[in-house]
Amino acid sequence: MAPMKLYGATLSWNVTRCVAVLEEAGAEYEVVPLNFGTGEHKTPEHLARNPFGQVPALQDGDLYLFESRAICKYVCRKNKPELLKEGDLKESAMVDVWLEVESNQYTSALNPVLYQCLILPMLGGSTDQKVVEENIEKLKKVLEVYEARLTKCKYLAGDYISVADLSHVSTTLCLFATPYASLFDAYPHVKAWWTDLMARPSVQKVAALMKPPS
Repeated sequence: MAPMKLYGATLSWNVTRCVAVLEEAGAEYEVVPLNFGTGEHKTPEHLARNPFGQVPALQDGDLYLFESRAICKYVCRKNKPELLKEGDLKESAMVDVWLEVESNQYTSALNPVLYQCLILPMLGGSTDQKVVEENIEKLKKVLEVYEARLTKCKYLAGDYISVADLSHVSTTLCLFATPYASLFDAYPHVKAWWTDLMARPSVQKVAALMKPPS
C-alpha cells in the first residue's frame, strides 16, 4: 500500500504535530512540501485536500483529512491504537481530556508567543512584548496545572505515553527557539516529562525536521 502523504511545510507546528505521531506510530508516510510563497496552499488542488487552504492535509489512498489532531487520531487508530488507549474507557477518556487541554489551554496560550517571537520577525514585523508577556503569564498558570498532574503520573493521561503527550512536541520545540526557553526550569516535573519525550526517536526526528536550513 502506498505511504500516506502529509501536505505542508515542516516549519509549521501543526504539520510537525502530525509527524511526531506518524513517527511514534511507525506509519509509512512522506511529507509533501507546499510553497506558501507562490500560494500553493490556496490552489484548487490543495483546497480539495483542505477546504480552508491551510496545512496540514493528509492523504491515505482516497481518504483526505485535515485538522492536525484529527489526523493524529486517525494515524493512531490505523497504526498504533495504544496511543489512544481506546480499549479502556477510563484511560481513553483521560487521553481525550489532555488532548483537549493541549489544544485549548497549552497551545492556546503558546500560539501568540510563537507568532510574536518567531513568525512576525520572519515577516519583517516587530514583536509586541505586551502580548508576549500576557500570554507567558497564561502559560505559567497552565504549567502549574501540568506540574501538579505530573507529580501523580509519568505522562499526562497516566503512566503511559499517548497522543496527548506527543501533540505537545512541535509547539514546545518552537518555545525552545524563543527567549523563553528556560520556562520549564521552574516546573521540575514538567521538565522531566519533556526530557523524557526528547529522548524518543520520534521527537528527535521532529526536532531535526523543524530546524530551519542554515
